[in-house]
Amino acid sequence: MKHEVMLTEATTIRGTLRPRASRIAGVVLCAALGACAAAPGMQMNGDATLPVSAGGADTPASVESIPIRNIDLSLIRKMQSDATASSGIDDASLLVAPLPYAIGPGDVLQITVWDHPEIAAAAGAPTQGTARTSDPAPGFVVDQNGSLQFPYVGNIRVAGLRPDDARHLLVAQLGKTLRSPQVTLRVASFRSQAVYIDGEVHAPGVQPVNDIPMSIYDAVSRAGGFSSTADQSRVVLIRNGKSHLINFTAMLMQGKSPAQIVLRNKDVVRVLARTDSPVYVMGEVNKPASAVPMTNGKLTLSDALSQAGSLSNTSADPAQIYVIRNAAASDPQVFHLNARSPVAMILANQFDLQPSDVVYVDSNDLVRFGRVLSLLLPAINAGLTAAIATK
Repeated sequence: MKHEVMLTEATTIRGTLRPRASRIAGVVLCAALGACAAAPGMQMNGDATLPVSAGGADTPASVESIPIRNIDLSLIRKMQSDATASSGIDDASLLVAPLPYAIGPGDVLQITVWDHPEIAAAAGAPTQGTARTSDPAPGFVVDQNGSLQFPYVGNIRVAGLRPDDARHLLVAQLGKTLRSPQVTLRVASFRSQAVYIDGEVHAPGVQPVNDIPMSIYDAVSRAGGFSSTADQSRVVLIRNGKSHLINFTAMLMQGKSPAQIVLRNKDVVRVLARTDSPVYVMGEVNKPASAVPMTNGKLTLSDALSQAGSLSNTSADPAQIYVIRNAAASDPQVFHLNARSPVAMILANQFDLQPSDVVYVDSNDLVRFGRVLSLLLPAINAGLTAAIATK
């Protein structure tokens, strides 16, 4: 009799739990399918829009649409055309003819007045022994006020004058005392003007400016050239408190030489590193990483995926590769590539990335379903345990 009662109770419990388990399994299946269906970016075969919710917790959310453009041949051609049209320099006023050298404070002038050897003694005797690099050359030093002390003339201002103009002024002043003076004047030591080279060069530091115009290309060469970590497409010229971005690679592609950009006194040239312009690769790749461009500043989509170890064979969906650009700006852009066909990788090899782009590889349907299910299973087990415990 006791066995019959226990059997009847067990049957009743199974009969009660079976409908509940069925309902829970049904809810789980619906939730999992709903999660898969709601996953963004699935099976996008053409241009589409991505809904984005904007607004805070206390304000109604407004929905905006971000267009998603397919990476195809027409897009590649347009981007290449825009790149070709780029001059590589943001200010055309930098491409001007060089100005003649002007004398400034600290310069040392070598001045000779023929048939008057007594004047040569005023220039000072040559330094005996080994001269230091900081020692000025023998001659007349222009003071901080831009003036020069010279025999028979006294104090004469020469700052801002070209050497030839300074010679004519000196001849005119000496003519008041001497008869038909013959004067030669040259700059013996250029110490009034300099430019500063910083960043990814072999020998950063100060470079003096002399009577030979110094271009930005000359300055980099004097600093030992670009280092292996330099990004030749991102050279910054700081002049009068304003920064100008110069792309050496784009200028050379346009047939323009960086030697056309002549530096001026107190200019600062900074060569950025390739690591300063990363592209972030994430999602279903073997090694999520920050991809860096090559030395010429170029980085294609295929290069970035290669640096990230390529797509994951087990979890990636090759049809869902995205490039997010200007994510923090008011006009973000999203590009989509379906790489199921090997031909699509030709497009990836021609799609140039920009600094701070985000490359995202989505997961396939099976992996997405498994991840959603793994999140729901703990709740299912807890519900079944609770149902059994209540009985």
